[in-house]
Amino acid sequence: MAVNEAIPSQFRKGVVELAILALLHDGEAYGAEIVDRLGAHPGLAISAGTAYPLLSRLKKSGLITSVWRESPSGPPRKYYRLSVDGDEAFGAMARAWVDMRDAMDSLLRGESRP
Repeated sequence: MAVNEAIPSQFRKGVVELAILALLHDGEAYGAEIVDRLGAHPGLAISAGTAYPLLSRLKKSGLITSVWRESPSGPPRKYYRLSVDGDEAFGAMARAWVDMRDAMDSLLRGESRP
């Protein structure tokens, strides 16, 4: 049976938002930097065409804020950072991720009960 190529994509879509919040939890970043940093992790690479609408959605939902800053080289850049609500959401999502990861690891090891 051939592996369905859509499966990794579906997994990735489910964690990219958490990955962006995790990057911004470490400090502010501009859009292209977020794309590059995610691209350094296999399975999390996204295009700018995916990143910017997601960043816009996160901003609209109040999880991140943005500010324009002059760049030492080139045009000004929009920097993103977690809002207070975003920091709280990141903590809750990270805890949920750890719980799900631990449960899946247990099931993948063949353990049917905790």
